[in-house]
Amino acid sequence: MDPQGKKAGSADLPAEVFDVQTNIPLIHQVVVAQLAAARQGTHDTKSRGEVRGGGRKPHAQKGTGRARQGSTRAPQFAGGGVVHGPTPRDYSQRTPKKMKTAALRGALSDRARAGRVHVVSGFAPGAAPSTKTALEVLARLSGRKHVLVVVERQDEITWKSLRNVEQVHLLVADQLNTYDVLVSDDIVFTQGALDAFLAGPATGRSVKAVGTSGEASEAENEEDTK
Repeated sequence: MDPQGKKAGSADLPAEVFDVQTNIPLIHQVVVAQLAAARQGTHDTKSRGEVRGGGRKPHAQKGTGRARQGSTRAPQFAGGGVVHGPTPRDYSQRTPKKMKTAALRGALSDRARAGRVHVVSGFAPGAAPSTKTALEVLARLSGRKHVLVVVERQDEITWKSLRNVEQVHLLVADQLNTYDVLVSDDIVFTQGALDAFLAGPATGRSVKAVGTSGEASEAENEEDTK
């Protein structure tokens, strides 16, 4: 579809990316790892050794009729330390690149089979951004609430046209991930973003590693073998 809302032809969606079997357990594992990596892990509680005070024995060991106590900062006292409380930690999980790529392909295939993957040539007919025109194009494609728009990094016209729209989530091709695909009702690619995605991230390679011949660099191939 062009910016005027007219059908400009059909886009080729490769079957190896948009028509593969959806592995739900794999997608679940990848999404859990992605959400875990987003956690800050800065939570912290003080143990009895870290709480200020409590150096003096609260009362005599014997003769009071009460249980023996050594410090008012023990966990059973108000203001005492916390037993087995959370401490700063790293929640990130190691996920192989091939698993991430396979999960993304499965999520995109699920959306494509439901007719929820669209390709447009652009969102603004002129050289100036236009949120009104971009929203009109999206309205012709989908009336659903959450739309993921994938654009090229240098496509400033589309960025400025849609960056403040509440129901639109903007991503560049090399940032496309399984979680954002799953939480979106429709996925809209610009033609340039689709070409960039199929040339790099769809094959498990970064965009920078893909040369003019379409082959990965030697450094990227070495990384994949590790």
